[in-house]
Amino acid sequence: MKTLKEYLAEARAEKKAIGHFNFSNIEGLYAIARAAKTLGVPVIVGTAEGEEEAIGTKAAVALVKIIREDWQMPIFLNADHHYSFATVKACIDAGYDSVIYDGAKLTFEENVAISKQCVEYARQVSAATGREILVEVEIGYIGEGSKLRDEIPDGLSAVTSPEEAKLFLEQTGADMLAPAVGNFHGMLKVGAKPRLNIDTIKNIAAIIQEPLVLHGGSGEEADFAAAIDAGINIIHVNTELRRAFTTALKDYLNANPDDIAPYKYTAPASLAMEAVVTEKLKIFNKIQG
Repeated sequence: MKTLKEYLAEARAEKKAIGHFNFSNIEGLYAIARAAKTLGVPVIVGTAEGEEEAIGTKAAVALVKIIREDWQMPIFLNADHHYSFATVKACIDAGYDSVIYDGAKLTFEENVAISKQCVEYARQVSAATGREILVEVEIGYIGEGSKLRDEIPDGLSAVTSPEEAKLFLEQTGADMLAPAVGNFHGMLKVGAKPRLNIDTIKNIAAIIQEPLVLHGGSGEEADFAAAIDAGINIIHVNTELRRAFTTALKDYLNANPDDIAPYKYTAPASLAMEAVVTEKLKIFNKIQG
């Protein structure tokens, strides 16, 4: 089976993107895996710091390993949005395939220093174990948390310049970069979806070789296609999955208030998540039908 780095190179060459979807329980993980297995595409599953508290880092590693081996599919585990070297290190030690250090709220110099520390540790562990561990870094603020929002968060008018992106990667040595390109975490409750700055993506991709990652994947389908063509190689989706799961769960419990078997009321919620993942993976991989 190919490595994540190899799948990313393939996605870049074919102008596709690998979908990244978060999970915090086994029903969510299976929903993501079923969708990717059915479509025959690679997928990244992620746990941010809060989700790790729910499922556990070692448990997440073990579950993904079982699916990869038993289902014979390319599924990779990422530590999504970690805000300290200590938490990044813990995920690397637990066996994650990739990690994200998010120092976007820090100064450029502070962000570089901790990002570089994360990269150097990943390289040490990779050399000692033979594991491929990729490190993603982030520059440019896109807000925090997967939530339904009343308005676009403050501070999102600025975008990452190509020069900043290039310098940041040169100084950190990271494998992947998440820039600010008009995207933000979460979804608006009402109103038009945010539009991405496609020219910025294109200009950054033109001067760096590392994969580009788009966070805040609850946007316009046309923007996703344009962003992928411009150079985006991974797209993160979380809020839409949470909304689908929660809505289906509420609907089932409202219709079946006396049902107390968890596997019964989580089943339709898991299927609702799977439908969202399937829809996104088709867009990201340019699959028709």
